[in-house]
Amino acid sequence: MELLLKGLYRALDMLTSADPELVTILWLSLKVSVGAVVLALAIGLPIGTWLALGRFRGQRFLVALANAGMGLPPVVVGLTVAVLLWRSGPLGSWGLLYTPTAMVLAQLVIALPIVIALTISAIQSLDPRIRLEAMSLGASTIQMVSVLWREARLGIMAAAMAGFGGAISEVGAVLMVGGNIRGQTRVMTTAIVTETRMGHFDIAIALGILLLLLVFLANLVLTYLQQRQRYD
Repeated sequence: MELLLKGLYRALDMLTSADPELVTILWLSLKVSVGAVVLALAIGLPIGTWLALGRFRGQRFLVALANAGMGLPPVVVGLTVAVLLWRSGPLGSWGLLYTPTAMVLAQLVIALPIVIALTISAIQSLDPRIRLEAMSLGASTIQMVSVLWREARLGIMAAAMAGFGGAISEVGAVLMVGGNIRGQTRVMTTAIVTETRMGHFDIAIALGILLLLLVFLANLVLTYLQQRQRYD
């Protein structure tokens, strides 16, 4: 209990004093995770819609693959991305390993299946007559998809929230590809691991509290937008 109180006090102190290192870590955490989720939405929404509407051989397998991808082990993701970006790897010439870009890529791999799977669920839960009506009125494919996305906007926002939560709370993959370099690639989760290993439990608890606060505030904004869309 004493450690928890010390952690809470330390969290308040770090917030009120606007600790420069904490600000850097918070900003990088948000930048990496938001970047990963934006990319996941840009890629996952079209793929999820295609899988939800398409009728082709192997469709069910791909849907099952997307659902299974929601449980991807982060360390496996980190290992895969690290091997691809390693100096002797196929993408080693890009020089991205141990950079925030590599961390975005790792979080993208984690968030993408979540977005795809939840988009499939959101689109398939719509009344089929919406699609048929749009097509009967002469809507193009793009216009029809836009209508479906508007009707499924609550589910799509839920996909964004789930993807963000999966990305920002990840530690194994970003640790492997980012290296946890102070001032460069250290984010909230890796900072918590570092402070715990050093025995600085009060700082680790403080960072944990701040991470929970960050996730809550981000999801509060997304939930507000989601519920606002509900009445539009």
